[in-house]
Amino acid sequence: MKQIYLIGISCILLGILLSSCKLGKEYVRPELNLPADFEKGQTIDSVSVSELKWWDLYTDTVLQGLIRKALLYNKDMQMAVARIKETEASKRIAKADLFPKVDIKVSGQRDYDYTPENIFEAKGLLSWEIDLWGKLRWGNQAAIAEYLQSVEGQRALQMTIVAQVAQAYFELSALDEELKIVRQTLEARKEGVHLAKLRYEGGMTSETSLRQAQVELARTATLVPDLERKIHLKENDISLLTGQYPGQIGRGEGILKQNLPRTLPTGLPSTLLERRPDIREAEFKLRAAHAKAGLQYTSLFPKIPLSAQYGLENNQWEGFFQSPFFFLGGQILAPLFNMGKNRAQLKAARAVAEREGYAYEKVVLTAFKEVNDALVSSRKIEAIRESRDSLEEAARSYLELANLQYINGVIGYIDVLDAQRGYFDAQIGLNNAVRDELIAIVNLYKVLGGGWEPQE
Repeated sequence: MKQIYLIGISCILLGILLSSCKLGKEYVRPELNLPADFEKGQTIDSVSVSELKWWDLYTDTVLQGLIRKALLYNKDMQMAVARIKETEASKRIAKADLFPKVDIKVSGQRDYDYTPENIFEAKGLLSWEIDLWGKLRWGNQAAIAEYLQSVEGQRALQMTIVAQVAQAYFELSALDEELKIVRQTLEARKEGVHLAKLRYEGGMTSETSLRQAQVELARTATLVPDLERKIHLKENDISLLTGQYPGQIGRGEGILKQNLPRTLPTGLPSTLLERRPDIREAEFKLRAAHAKAGLQYTSLFPKIPLSAQYGLENNQWEGFFQSPFFFLGGQILAPLFNMGKNRAQLKAARAVAEREGYAYEKVVLTAFKEVNDALVSSRKIEAIRESRDSLEEAARSYLELANLQYINGVIGYIDVLDAQRGYFDAQIGLNNAVRDELIAIVNLYKVLGGGWEPQE
């Protein structure tokens, strides 16, 4: 019996020794030749936007509450969390394959064919495949990469959801402000109709001025229900993002009181690979494909499964505990002929790894394009907002002058209507410019890799 134990231990030690071999090349990140800066002539910051937490950027408490609710109840986020649980379990399964498997078997049966016979057994079963070429280790590496890929995917989704909620909230605030402008203009139109009617009835103006005032009033009134519809639809969008049924969305600060920084620290271009979880997700996907190709390569070589059994076995219950049983076995399973199936599978796995390499490079290229676009848009939209601010101020002054001149009979009502339309358009243009400037900062924060940090 002692010799049998020594044989078993020797086989296990031999398996461990042989498992030190691993075929296939280890993963190396593709050469990317990253640019020196995001935008030509741009000043490089030593710090990055990743140091700015989303709750520090978005200080509106109502918006913060919506973002937190979305991160908890958004259905895509919940599916991503479940995906992490799945890959974590798969990683544990792949790791378990590296170690021996021990089972216990207790059975009793009676065979009635020809000569009745009883069989009683209680055994411990051990099975283990010696990882001679690194097959199981490649599988473990693939499972780890897929798990980390799911983690980064969840972070990338969080980054996107934070941006989507913030953008939708600012769009909703802009619609609220636009509706406010329209209603104020509607009241001014009503006052204009009243004034035009008085002047017409007093013989001071023609009927044309009154009809023009009525047309402008009716035209402005048509804008109200359309804006109310847009507001309701935008609230539904936010409800969906937060995982809720359609309903009213709370409001915080108005769009004109939102205070986001005009610029954000971009950091070094090379650090973008580590800041953006979608880039890391793509790289872990490439790592998993590389490991699966390595696993497939080992299928060209023999496998050595070991098995052992120890326990009790007897045909009679009376002598069951005096009938020890021991079995130790091993096999060498080598592919001999399967019409090139294994080599075809290897080629397919390597092609997948090649494809994922190109996909990773595309994600990096897309990320740098997004950053460059966001930097340009942020700078130009700020200039647009400043020019529209000046335009709104000039249009307001012109309207005040036109109203004064009309009351004094210097100009006709058509000139007042032109001034009113100009001021209305300038107000709407400024409101849209403020909205676009806020959304540009939201987008810049996202593409620079901000917004995926866990909540405090």
